[in-house]
Amino acid sequence: MFAVYAKEPNADDPLASLVVGERPDPEVPDGWVRVSVRAASLNMHDLWTLRGVGIKPDQFPMILGCDGAGVTDDGSEVVLHSVVNDPAWRGDDTLDPKRTLLTEKLQGTFADSVVVPARNVLPKPPGLSFAEAATMGTAWLTAYRMLFVKSGLRPGQTMLVQGASGGVSTALVQLGRAAGFRVWVTGRSEEKRALAERLGAHATFEPGTRLPERVDAVFETVGKATWAHSLKSLKPGGIVVVSGSTSGPDPSADLQRVFFLQLRVAGSTMGTRDELADLLSYVDLKGLRPQVGTELPFSEAARGFTDMLDGRTAGKIVFTR
Repeated sequence: MFAVYAKEPNADDPLASLVVGERPDPEVPDGWVRVSVRAASLNMHDLWTLRGVGIKPDQFPMILGCDGAGVTDDGSEVVLHSVVNDPAWRGDDTLDPKRTLLTEKLQGTFADSVVVPARNVLPKPPGLSFAEAATMGTAWLTAYRMLFVKSGLRPGQTMLVQGASGGVSTALVQLGRAAGFRVWVTGRSEEKRALAERLGAHATFEPGTRLPERVDAVFETVGKATWAHSLKSLKPGGIVVVSGSTSGPDPSADLQRVFFLQLRVAGSTMGTRDELADLLSYVDLKGLRPQVGTELPFSEAARGFTDMLDGRTAGKIVFTR
């Protein structure tokens, strides 16, 4: 079958390992289902896979893509849940020590078809296109958990999103505005800040700008480049929710500020199947449509990877067929 895959790990030049070609058709074990992929979105996780992070060398070649939407063999239109748990696990999907994501041990979604456990498919809301639905399982689920499960924010409070144009950031803006929060965003360019405002941000700022007032929560996916500003922007007792570190994982912790102002730091990773079900219902009820910045055929995947690597994003990059 057609597939976009990583042939080997390459930490220094990840795109050199990207192949658009053919891979064997997958087998379907008992209790699993085959999904004919109609759309799949690109995530930073895919670049990390090309670099060999979070995957053992003997797992290559690996079909990329850790989320998507498509059609099962019985004709059902579905959205994929990317977190695959040990069959014996009970509890929060994200806390299972044996959990894995598609593209870590299991082949991913950038292909004609993908095989997943039956519990990992959920009905696609009819109001979402396949391209829009393909953003739900990673970027939007991550944003949903950060905002509604981890932050403890109440409607009317103020939130700051660090970074204006990535998939998680744009989802946070849209979800936060719909839920009744005051949404502030930082962005590196006028174009990125304008995008955030179009999606619902009440105000946007250049990175590192002193804000008009301190906020109740900061949502972090950038890491080292914005961490000091995130802590300085919080009210006493405020919280920073972090789900990524694209600029580096090792900023100063600034512990004096953390303990003196009683700040809270909460990590957040992906989300559970139940949270994805609630997210899909919420998006459907609110009539939300995710920001798809670029839609490309799978055959042009290299262009999408290059754009993400160079930071040329305006929402999600989605591959379709």
